Order: sequence, then structure tokens, then C-alpha cells
Amino acid sequence: MNLDPELDLTVERIIRAPRATVWKAWTDPAQFEQWWVPAPAVCRVERLEIRPGGGMVTQLSDDGALFGPHLDAVILVADELERIVFTNAIDSNWRPVSPQPIAMTAEVLLADHPDGTDYRIVVRHGDPASRARHAELGFADGWGTVTKQLAAVAENEAAR
Repeated sequence: MNLDPELDLTVERIIRAPRATVWKAWTDPAQFEQWWVPAPAVCRVERLEIRPGGGMVTQLSDDGALFGPHLDAVILVADELERIVFTNAIDSNWRPVSPQPIAMTAEVLLADHPDGTDYRIVVRHGDPASRARHAELGFADGWGTVTKQLAAVAENEAAR
């Protein structure tokens, strides 16, 4: 993995569930909605097409009633059980956009680990200012929280 500390932010966690279970939490809209935004906010999946060229569109609600736009992205890479890459710099209709607050490309990596799944996400930015802005906006807390929520969903599913 080619990381640039000037441009990239990362989250890593061992999830105590098989890779296939973590993959399903990423690819099944019903499971994805359970973890994709930090609670107590609620996510609604409009499109989740985990395939190259597929759309990834979610909405967010703070109260569970009124939903607004959250993410409109395109899947660039989908290597089953191993890797998902998406960007919000191109929307789900393949139009270049300037998303607010920042443009980014995220790479999700899954690998076997003796305790389950080695989960890593790398969020890449186009320039140091964008990376710094994302960090200031709470990248570590936000992405850390959703990774913790993902782990809970996958670990509960694996325990069934």
C-alpha cells in the first residue's frame, strides 16, 4: 500500500468476524445502513452497487424522519472479499463534481487475520490542505466511529 502522510488518512482495526461477513456488511444495503454514519444519525441507502462503475448514494438523518444528501459516489474497484475503492469526486451518474466539504478517494482493504479480518481504510486527498481540512472536520472520530459500528454489525452477524 502506497501511503503519503501529506495526503492520506487511515483507519485500521481487527474485526472479529470472517472477511466474507465484513464484505457482506459493506455490500448488503440493510447491513450498510446500520453502520455507515455515526449514531445516533441514521443512514438510508439509495444505491449501493459494489461493482466497478456502480453507484454509492446515501442519505443522512439526524432525527430518523427528515433525510438529506450524504454521499453520492462511484465505485472504481470492487475485488470481492478484498478491496473496494470509491470516490466522491465523480458522482453516481459519472459526472465530475466538487463535493463539499472535500473530494476524496477511499480504499477499503480486507485481509485474513488469525482473529478475523484485518480491516484498513485509506482516504486519499488531492492536496495537503484537503487532508488537513478532513482531519480538522473530525476524520478520526467520524471514520473511527463508523469502523467501530461496522465491527459491531459484522461481529454480531458472525455470532449468529
